[in-house]
Amino acid sequence: MSEKFWLAVQYPLKSATGSQRDHWLRDKVMEYLEIALADVNLGYVDGFDMGKCISDPKKYALHIFCVITEEEQSIALVKRVLRNSRLDYTRAKIATMPYGKEEAYTLKYAYKKGVTGFSL
Repeated sequence: MSEKFWLAVQYPLKSATGSQRDHWLRDKVMEYLEIALADVNLGYVDGFDMGKCISDPKKYALHIFCVITEEEQSIALVKRVLRNSRLDYTRAKIATMPYGKEEAYTLKYAYKKGVTGFSL
């Protein structure tokens, strides 16, 4: 059996509750990732949270959480789905963490060069 990982897709928000567009984005990203991950048996979408960032209460974010098995393949798939489906790929960050461990997420993709940190 493959090792499992948490994968988080993060989008910045302008408010704790998000806009109508943010809610649409959340629903579409979850729907498309659920289908894509299931089709290739790499994992599933586990849920989301939306609101203040734990690390900086003055910032807001949408996080979509997935449980995945093959880390590199899953990251490539998620990036492809976001880009091809026009789901704000240019605003997303993707990070992973070993499943079942209380560790920090490791940034695997950022929408622009120079972004090195990831926190919930």
